[in-house]
Amino acid sequence: MGTIGLALPWKTRITSSLREPAAAGRWETRVGPSEHLIGGPAQAGAELASEDAALAAACRAGDLRAYERLYMLHGARMKNLARNVLGSTVDAEDAVQETFLKVQRSIASFRGQSSFVTWTYRILINTCYDARRSRLRKKEVTTDNDAEETPRMEPRAPGAHPSLRMALERALERLTRHQRDVFLLYEVEGFRHAEIAGMLEISEAASKNTLFQAKKSLREMLEPPRSSARELR
Repeated sequence: MGTIGLALPWKTRITSSLREPAAAGRWETRVGPSEHLIGGPAQAGAELASEDAALAAACRAGDLRAYERLYMLHGARMKNLARNVLGSTVDAEDAVQETFLKVQRSIASFRGQSSFVTWTYRILINTCYDARRSRLRKKEVTTDNDAEETPRMEPRAPGAHPSLRMALERALERLTRHQRDVFLLYEVEGFRHAEIAGMLEISEAASKNTLFQAKKSLREMLEPPRSSARELR
């Protein structure tokens, strides 16, 4: 998984503050199948592609065990991504459940132009933003406020600096949706640019450039002014 690489006053990894602790039983970091494979990256990639194709075929055939396998491999990671987009554990669980229902209903439309897992994550991302738009519309009806809703903060992970988490969440909200998507997928969830390109239907070059712009914006928002930094010394 990548790190943000910002020179912040807090001596901690940014990505650690955006994850829930494994001890809590939620959002634990999933060990990817490639970490168990022997024979180098080429063999690992081939075996992952084979497993992905087999999983897609089994799901298309209506094998419920295949959906259980998909959830076992990716459920925790999907929930973590959804929570970071929606800002709520409950909403994240609902989004993941809705995603699996959509996958089951639309599996016949999967054409293999990307990996099956990439296609599933694309549905998840769209589901999360549909949920945010729906939540915003409900808020507009009840409060007559047309400002974009800020995701509700979840209890922070033990050991995560509260000031860091709050500053990060506020800064992430100020990024464009596209920048936030790429940042979360790459820096927090550890996807490669090739995978992100498939999920967001953009080029790898666009993914890399968007990440660069997102990190540049975060650096400007989170780093203290140089004059302030000198005063602290």
